[in-house]
Amino acid sequence: MPPKRPLIGVTGPERGGEAAWLFTKIAVRRAGGRPRRITPKRPLSADLLDGLIIGGGADVDPELYGEERQEVLPVLREESKKKIPARLKNLVTYPIVLLMRRLFSATTLVRKDEERDRLENDLIAAAIEKGIPILGICRGAQLLNVYFGGSLHQDLVDFYTETPQIRTILPKKKILIEENSCLARILETRESHVNAMHRQAVKDLGDEIVVAAREPNGVIQAIEHASRPFVLGLQWHPEYLPQQEKQRRIFEALVAQSRTDAGLRRGGKRCMP
Repeated sequence: MPPKRPLIGVTGPERGGEAAWLFTKIAVRRAGGRPRRITPKRPLSADLLDGLIIGGGADVDPELYGEERQEVLPVLREESKKKIPARLKNLVTYPIVLLMRRLFSATTLVRKDEERDRLENDLIAAAIEKGIPILGICRGAQLLNVYFGGSLHQDLVDFYTETPQIRTILPKKKILIEENSCLARILETRESHVNAMHRQAVKDLGDEIVVAAREPNGVIQAIEHASRPFVLGLQWHPEYLPQQEKQRRIFEALVAQSRTDAGLRRGGKRCMP
C-alpha cells in the first residue's frame, strides 16, 4: 500500500487569491501531498495538519511589529505588457503568464487583513509547538519573521533608486543563496532567478531567524529558522514557476518533511531534501 499523502494546509484570503491557491494546490499534489485551503471563515486546526503553507496576499499589519502604517501609492503588479510576450521562453510558461496578466495587471491599493493575520499567527504558533513544517510564501515569509519578533520594510522603493524594481511573475530577479542553508540544500545551487510580486521585505530578523538568500543589493529574499527542522520563508512565489525543477523541489521538501513522524520532526534532520 502506498504511503498516505500528508495533509498540507494552505492559507489565503477570504476573497480573491484563487490563482495562488490553484497553483499551490497543483504544486502540493505534484509533490505528493493533499492540499487543504484555509481562510478566516474556513479555518482548520493545526492538529489535523502534517504541513503548513502560509500564502501570499495583503500586507502584514505594521502594528504587529510596532510601526504605524505608511501611506503608499497604488502599485502595478506587472511589467509592461509590451515586454512580456517577447520574453516568453516556452509553452509551459505561456498559460501561466496569460492567466497572471489578467489577475495582476490592475493597479490596486494593498490593504491589511487583520482576520487573516490572527488566523495565520495562531496556526504558526500551533505548528511551531507541534513540530509541523512551515513554508511561508511572500507575505507568509514576512509574517514568519514578524512572528519571531522581526520587522519589515513597508516599501522597498529606497533600494531601487538606480535600478527599477522588477515586478514580474517570470524568473527575472537574481538571488544569491547562503552556503549551507536549508534553501541551498533543497535547490542544490548558490544562485537562482526568481519572480517578484512584492513591495515589502524582511528588515530586522526575528529571534533565531537567519538569512537564506538575498538580492545582490542586499534585500532579503529568503529566511529560515536556525534550529527548527523546517521553517522556511521565500519572498518569491515558487508556485508560479512549475516549469522549474528546482522550484518544484521546495514543495517536495515540504511534503517529505511532513511525512515524517511528529516526534522525529522535532529532532529530525533539518530541511529534508
